Amino acid sequence: MTDERERAKLERAHLYARERGVLRPLYALARMLVTPLLRFWFRVRTSGTEHIPATGAAIIAPNHKSLLDPFFVGIVTRRHVRYMAKTELFKGLLGWLVLRLGAFPVRRGEADAEAMRTARLILEQGGVVVVFPEGTRIEDPQALGSPHHGAGRLALQTGAPIIPAAIAGTQKLWLGPIAKPRRVQLAFLPALDPQQVADRPDAVTELIDNELWPAVQREYGRELARPGAILAGLAAIGLGAGLLARRQARADTRVLGVVEPRRVRRGKRRKRILERLPRPPRRGR
Repeated sequence: MTDERERAKLERAHLYARERGVLRPLYALARMLVTPLLRFWFRVRTSGTEHIPATGAAIIAPNHKSLLDPFFVGIVTRRHVRYMAKTELFKGLLGWLVLRLGAFPVRRGEADAEAMRTARLILEQGGVVVVFPEGTRIEDPQALGSPHHGAGRLALQTGAPIIPAAIAGTQKLWLGPIAKPRRVQLAFLPALDPQQVADRPDAVTELIDNELWPAVQREYGRELARPGAILAGLAAIGLGAGLLARRQARADTRVLGVVEPRRVRRGKRRKRILERLPRPPRRGR
């Protein structure tokens, strides 16, 4: 596909997302089919969903470990959620499907004014937008990436509350084509009001770096350390203390620097490998 055709296709996707949004019958069908499967296979546990407003604009800002993260947010949220998805997904039947299930494209690794405009319009229409501040998946279970500030700008521009969220258990989820059956935990924290920092000169930094991301990091650590029912029962009768201690040690998470998208990292790695390969000697003239 040429660059011109690619741009035209993405423009049509943004237009659909802005003017039509979710295809409600398809969204309802997907939720009906996917929710029991995910809840059974991954033993999904949630807390704090009451912090998501029943009506009006809202931004949900979770950490990001897996391609399934948007689906987990979607099945535990009563409202239709909209979310940014990498442009590579908007091809063929998959692109048709994710667009009508609420996604809209974003070019990762660069400032994407069109994606921000689409998100802003959805919020102005009273919708719920999921923004992953890390910008890419961070597979290290003990770490989060440093957040980008797009969610903060959207909150300050629209006045939409921003809800910190932690997703634990989705890191390194796949064993080949099969997802591992493990417990997934989602926690939604009380919403942050952007108006409380709007008059400060560093409002975006204050909102994201000083309030949102520390809250996500703390809650993510708590979710990692939370024992399951079996382990909690064993600890209550004096067994499994070592396992419980190791699980509680997971709460000590760290924040990495800004992590580039996997596609960019792979490109740079490939370039470094090619640079190390011996070059054939030049032939004399």
